[in-house]
Amino acid sequence: MTGCGTPQGYNAGNGAVLGGATGALIGGLASGRAGGALAGGAVGAATGALVGAAATPPGPRPVVYLEPPPRTVYVEPAPRRVCARRAFDEFGNPVCLRNYNAY
Repeated sequence: MTGCGTPQGYNAGNGAVLGGATGALIGGLASGRAGGALAGGAVGAATGALVGAAATPPGPRPVVYLEPPPRTVYVEPAPRRVCARRAFDEFGNPVCLRNYNAY
């Protein structure tokens, strides 16, 4: 168990194991000694851990909740009131006896 439960940690651990085994094999065959195999294993494990951690793809993007844009409300103007029947009061001022709505 490597990496404390993170994908980068798991990949680093797997890369270290694979790189260490490969490095030990190459170091042992190249030098013909046990010391060469140990040195190759150490270098391979370190390189494998770095490459494994770096090769981890990014996780899913965080979900972003956006508010919907504000709705535009169109308001019709109130109908215009028009006088249908005009008259005059006792002082001579014009008054409206009946109205209707003109659109």
